Amino acid sequence: MKHVFLFAGVVGAVASSLAVMPMPVRADSVSIGVNIGSPPPPPPAIVYAAPPQLVAVPGSPVYYAPSLSVNYFAYGGRYYSHHNGAWFLAMTYNGPWGHVAVQSVPQPVLAVPVAYYKVPPGHMKKGGGPPPWAGHGKGPKHKNKWKDD
Repeated sequence: MKHVFLFAGVVGAVASSLAVMPMPVRADSVSIGVNIGSPPPPPPAIVYAAPPQLVAVPGSPVYYAPSLSVNYFAYGGRYYSHHNGAWFLAMTYNGPWGHVAVQSVPQPVLAVPVAYYKVPPGHMKKGGGPPPWAGHGKGPKHKNKWKDD
């Protein structure tokens, strides 16, 4: 009988403490967002019924589409576009296009001279050589501009 009274006392104590404790507030909705940097721009609107005519970039394994109004490069069976300051990749000639980090763009694509861009990146419009992400090297046009160490 003592156990029944002890059990009833514990249940009563728990019930009374719950009645005194404030009830938690329930939110209608909860939203948590984490942004690191800014999101990439939307992909280019490249949708064509037929593959565009491609022309080889001289001295490069990369092809470009001179008839299009966007930056469009083909290399290694994949398609690349530099659009609004970001790189995009597609597995087929007309997309879908997905954002890709510049580190994931093959070096031959990055080394295409700006002269083969339909829309040159803003800070390089006056140039004509390779974009800054292409790296530097000694080429035939630079033989007098570089000093050997």
